[in-house]
Parts: sequence; C-alpha cells; structure tokens
Amino acid sequence: MRTVLMVAEKPSLAQSIAKILSRGNMSSRKGLNGACSVHEYTGSFIGQSAHFKMTSVCGHVMTLDFIGKYNSWDKVDPAELFSKAPTEKKEANPKLTMVKFLQVEGRGCDCIVLWLDCDKEGENICFEVLDAVLPVMNKPRSTERMIYRAKFSSITDTDICNAMNHLGEPNRNEALSVDARQELDLRIGCAFTRFQTKYFQGKYGNLDSSLISFGPCQTPTLGFCVERHDKIQSFKPETYWVLQAKVNPEKESSLTLDWDRVRVFDREIAQMFLNITKMAKEAKVESVSKKEKVKQRPLALNTVEMLRVASAALGMGPQHAMQIAERLYTQGYISYPRTETTHYPENFDLKGCLRQQANNPYWSETVKALLSEGINRPRKGHDAGDHPPITPMRAATEAELGGDGWRLYEYITRHFIATVSADCKYLQTTISFSIGPERFTCIGKVVTSPGFTEIMPWHSIPLEESLPHCEKGDLFPIGEIKLLEKQTSPPDYLTEAELITLMEKHGIGTDASIPVHINNICQRNYVTVESGRRLKPTNLGIVLVHGYYKIDAELVLPTIRSAVEKQLNLIALGKANYHQVLEHTLDIFKRKFHYFVDSIAGMDELMEVSFSPLAATGKPLSRCGKCHRFMKYIQAKPSRLHCSHCDDTYSLPQNGTIKLYKELRCPLDDFELVLWSSGSRGKSYPLCPYCYNHPPFRDMKKGMGCNECTHPTCQHSLSMLGIGQCVECENGVLVLDSTSGPKWKMACNKCNVIVHFFENAHKVRVSPETCDLCDAALVDVDFNKAKSPLPGDETQHSGCIFCDPVFQDLVELKHAAMRHPMHRGGQGKRQGRGRGKGRRPGGRLNPKKPKDKMAALAAYFV
Repeated sequence: MRTVLMVAEKPSLAQSIAKILSRGNMSSRKGLNGACSVHEYTGSFIGQSAHFKMTSVCGHVMTLDFIGKYNSWDKVDPAELFSKAPTEKKEANPKLTMVKFLQVEGRGCDCIVLWLDCDKEGENICFEVLDAVLPVMNKPRSTERMIYRAKFSSITDTDICNAMNHLGEPNRNEALSVDARQELDLRIGCAFTRFQTKYFQGKYGNLDSSLISFGPCQTPTLGFCVERHDKIQSFKPETYWVLQAKVNPEKESSLTLDWDRVRVFDREIAQMFLNITKMAKEAKVESVSKKEKVKQRPLALNTVEMLRVASAALGMGPQHAMQIAERLYTQGYISYPRTETTHYPENFDLKGCLRQQANNPYWSETVKALLSEGINRPRKGHDAGDHPPITPMRAATEAELGGDGWRLYEYITRHFIATVSADCKYLQTTISFSIGPERFTCIGKVVTSPGFTEIMPWHSIPLEESLPHCEKGDLFPIGEIKLLEKQTSPPDYLTEAELITLMEKHGIGTDASIPVHINNICQRNYVTVESGRRLKPTNLGIVLVHGYYKIDAELVLPTIRSAVEKQLNLIALGKANYHQVLEHTLDIFKRKFHYFVDSIAGMDELMEVSFSPLAATGKPLSRCGKCHRFMKYIQAKPSRLHCSHCDDTYSLPQNGTIKLYKELRCPLDDFELVLWSSGSRGKSYPLCPYCYNHPPFRDMKKGMGCNECTHPTCQHSLSMLGIGQCVECENGVLVLDSTSGPKWKMACNKCNVIVHFFENAHKVRVSPETCDLCDAALVDVDFNKAKSPLPGDETQHSGCIFCDPVFQDLVELKHAAMRHPMHRGGQGKRQGRGRGKGRRPGGRLNPKKPKDKMAALAAYFV
C-alpha cells in the first residue's frame, strides 16, 4: 500500500480537508513540534489503495536572511548588501522545528500532495516543503510521478473533492517571483534602513521611532499620504458666490432650484446676476424631461474592494480585516479571500451558494424571491486567472461568528446576493426654469424597481421631495432669490480606503501585501490613524518624504516600484529571467543608494528644522564612566543614553522602564549601572551602558545585561547571581533578581520564565556551593521570625531550590508579563512546574554550569 503525505498551509485547514476527504473517518495525533497535527486515514489514490497522512505547516517554512556577519549593523557597510552579502534560507520559526517535523512525517512516503493556498506565496511554500521532504521520501520508479498540487478556492466538500480528482503540479515560476520579491525587499530595504537609521538616530533625540525604515513598497505608500498632506497645507481657500432661487408651485410648498452657472468668483458679477433675476416676478418652465436610469449592481467582490469597504464602512484596518477574512476562510464560511478577480467562471454554482442563505432571517425573503424568479447573471468583471471572487460558502449566524467576524461575513454575503440581483431602476425628472435671462434646474428621482438596493440599502436612491406636475410654459411665483457666499475647502487626509485605491491603481504591492505596507507605516510612527480611519502623516513621515523628493524623487514615487512589480509578474508567467530581473533591479537601486548617501545632507537640513539634536533632548540620569558627567536618558524610541561631553550614544533595552541602580558602578569601566524593568509582573535586571554596547568578554554579545555578564567577581554578574539552568529553554540560566525583595524571584536571562520564591524573606543570597544532584547553586534564605514558613520556627535555611524538600512549597514558576506585543507568554499561565518541579530534565546535552569560576576567570583575563 502506498503512503501519501498531504500538506496544507495551516493546521485548521489540514483538519478541515482531512475531515472532508476521509468523510470524518480519521485518526489524529499531535506532531513532534506541538503546533501541527497529523490526520491519518485509508482511501484510494489514483486507482490504488493508499494510506494518507494529512498535516500542515504554519505559513512559510523558510525565510531569507543574510549570513552571520552581514546581520551586524556595525561591522558591515550597507552598500555591500546589494551584491556582496550572501543570503541563505533559514527556518522562519526555529522553535517550530518545521523542517525536522516534515522530514519525520515524510520519511518512507511514496507521494506528496500539496494543499497550500493557491496563490504565489502558496506556490513558494510548496517548494519549501518539497526541499524539506523529498530527500527522505521513497525514490520513485523511473516513470512514476510523486509530486501533486491541489487547486482549490474554498473549504467545501465539492471544491475539495474536485481538487483531489484533478491534481496538477506546483508552479516553479510563481515560486521564483516570490523569491525575487523577497530578495529585492531584503537587500534594498536593509541597506537604506540601516544607513538612515544610524545616521539620523545618531544626531537627533526626539524622532520617536525605533527604526527609520525604507521599503520599496512602504515608502511610496507613505508618499501618497504626504502628497495629500502637502495639498492640504498649500491650499488657499477662495471665496465664491452662488445664486439660489426658490419657487412656490403651491401655497404651502417650495422648490429649491440649482443655478446652471453653478458659481462665480467675482462678487460684483454675482451681484449683477442677482439684480437681473430679482426684476422677474415669475419663473417660467422651459422644458420637462423624464428619463429612466439604471444604477448597476456591484461587480463580484475581490480583496481590494473588501478591504476598502471594511475600512470605510466597517471601521476595520486592512490588516485586521484580512486576518478575519482568513479565519472565515479556514472555517469554511467564505471562499479564498485573496483574489484580484471580479468575474465568476461560467461553471460556478451561483444557485448552490445562494440556497445556503435561504434560511437566514436577515435576507431569506430576498434570497427565496431570487431563487423562485430566477437569478441574474453577475456583471462581467476582470478575470485575473487566480481565484473566483470572494463568496459566502455556507450559512452562518451572528452567534457563531461574533463581532467583527459576523460584520465582515454579513457584508460579503450581502454583496454576493447583490451581484445576482437585478439592477436598481429609477425615473429621473429634470425641469428647466428661466428667471429673467438666467437658467435654473431642478432634478427629482423616483425608484421604479429597487433591485439590488433592497439587500444593500446603503446604495439606495435617496428619498427626495416629489416634483410638481408641470409642462413647458407653466409659470410659478418666485419665493425668494438670494446670493450665498461660500469658500472652497481643502481636501481631507487620505482614508485607508482611498489609499488602497491609489496603491492598486499604481501597482504598489499585491492584494495580499497592501494591508502589510499600510500597517508598517503606522507602526513606524510615519502616520497616525485619525477618526474616520484617515491617515495623517507625522513630522518624521513628512520630513522623510520631502527628503526623498529633494534627493531622488524616484525613491518615493510609485513609478519605479510599479515597473518592478510588472517584471515580477513576468517571472511568474515564465516570460522573464529570474536572475536577470534581480541583477538589473539591484543594480539600479545600488546606484540610487550611493547617490542617496552622497546627498544625505539635503535630507539632514530638513531634519534639523523639525527635530532636536541629541544633546538638547532627554533628562540627566546616570554618570558616564569616561568624563564622570551626567548622561541624558532619551525616552523617545529608541530609548538610549547620550553623553554630550564625550558625544557618545549608548543603546538600551527597549519596551521597559530605565532608572538609576543605587548609584553603583561597573568595576570594569566605572559607568553607573541602570536598572531595566518590564513592570512589576515582569523581569528586571541591571546593566552597564558601556558593556551593553561594547561586550567586555569574548563569550558575550552586544545587548547583554549584568544577568549575562561572565565577570568572575562583580556582585551583579551571572557568575555571582546565576542559580541553575532554565527549566524551559536550552541556553538560559535562572538568575536571582536581587532587587525583587520582599517578593523574591529569579528570571531566565534568555526567555520570559520567572520563578517566584521565598515571599517576605528578609534576605536571599546565592551561595558559592552547588547541589550534588543537579549542579544548581544553593541559596541562603533568611526569613523574619514573624513570617517564617520554615519548619520549627527556623529563620534561616540553605538548600537547592529544585531538590530541597523544605523549599518545595515555596517555589512557583510563571511567565513574565512582557510589554512588547511579540511576547505572548501570559503571566501565570503555566504553573505546572511550580513547587520545586523545575528540576532539569535528564538527558539534556551540555547542562549550563553558571558557577564555573575557572571558565569565567579564563574569559576575564583573555
């Protein structure tokens, strides 16, 4: 019996697809990485019985990065990143050990069926999966095929079974276009970002952005926002005058007429027209025309239109909307949400999708009427050849989806029903009047057939006062004629919806990446999201764009990126050579980079006007070890210390608070120590600003605090305060937080594990002796007599926190509450290893011995 490995893009998709293909008759188990499950069942594959193993990855398996030394900002000239710096594929998330997991599951399999999402990114992941599993799979006989690709657009029984019966092959060209985009964005983005971040953060203290990033798509996106800001700033309002007339067709009613000239910008001429028309006593009907007009139903829904509506009407940011849409897709409620197509294929089962919605109380009447009267064929839209438009695939209730999920699903469903509904028809009546020599008009609309506006009421024709019945030559008395003074108004800041439209029009980003670029300019503090989801550029965003325009406008204009996107699409179609496109584009940007570096003074002049130099920002905090004057603590991102006397800047750990640490000094360089803390429930450790930036020992890296310092005698170092190997991560050491009393704790110096112990102890010290069983350092604890939990009213005890039975009830493992959103470990979530069960698991290689004094001394003297 052949074994067939099948791989989806997400664990939830793997489960749904396996459930459909096995008809619910499958066994499931967790994979070795804990994140992915494996669903197994027996069935037939290409006419033969087979054992199926369905599993998944978690997005991209690999990511592109520079090799070792080229990741250092200090040692490498950014210009080298364009060509000299070699790149390599690394695991996108090393903790998931995805490659090892795929190889374990793929070993001994005969065939592989790739169920990755059917877009360019999905094709790229296909080849990442193949690179991992092909070496361990059974070798095929000469003519046997072993690689298959499933093409599907929704998680429905019909679509999945159809995909399984019509398996194709993965598309190498589409995968290459993604590789090209990744490499271009990495090389160009890193080179410009490193240069401008180091240059400007070294000079200005209140930029309030931890990274001054550049991106080939991100920067033109910011450019659109600043362009609108500039129009608003340079706008000069002009006064104009409008003639407004009201006639009284009947005693009680009045009709407001619109002037055919619309407006004039000269007061005297406006007054002249007013005087002429005031001489007339009656308004004469010159013509009456009636015309039946049609408001077309919408085109089928694609990603860009969904994101536009989500932002403008539902108040959801593009990235948030995309995440919800992906969740609805993986749960089988909607079809694939990343598509550029607005045209349904001829064989699409529109009636089947519509029948699914027949029992929903919100639109059941409309749906049943459509099914009985016959549906309208959707309008012919654009067929991009990727996926069908976004369509509801099964019925749902508000209780099932809740909140934003339901609101987005409701819109998608209403939009779909509207595409198969009739157009809205209305009768437009236009009456033309003359008052003296001047012409005025009045327009009225009456709906004759609401069509799709019943299901999308926000598109309905607004109700207006009905026009009086009249014929040519009728006379009406004039109620009043007056002159209105108005002013032209500036445009408003771009909404996200308008920005998405501009990005699509100019070819910036793809339907999948547009939300990411908009999110990036918000996170970098280049724009802020104001009410109505309008994007207002910050000072930093404005200065950057003006600087690019001053040096090289093509860096910020959409033209060059649009041309690159076209080249990438040609690679995907097999019409352009991957290496040539890469080489040509990098050569252009390398030349632009060198010119940018030579001309940076032009941008610097703009920065000087808007931002304060480092010496003028921040508050005095700790003393410099070189000049013994106070250094200033700059709180704005990225937080750092600056000595204006020595003109030196020292970076600090981010996303926490910094304060002076008891005025204690580092024994190596005489700098005053500072204490970093992520809050009362998180970690804290002291650090020397100089050692943090210039590691004193060979076994230390930049960015290490005192809790990782291997100094053999310093009272704050790892050597003196390290207790034992971390109970969760490979390389971490649990270090006593000597500032935490009376709620004492020790924290891992690598991950966010925290161990609380000995609450209300008077003193906790790390002993020079070690435990015979586990090599951890012993701890001396001194309790107050009134609060001592020790047996027999003892106040002092020395022992191992992992092995000593006296300490067992006094130790509790938690996870630090980190301020940074990337740290997901919720505080107190995993307490299973508390109460002394944090002993190091047996068989782990190279257990760390933090108390190895000889090794520390050797490192110190080297």
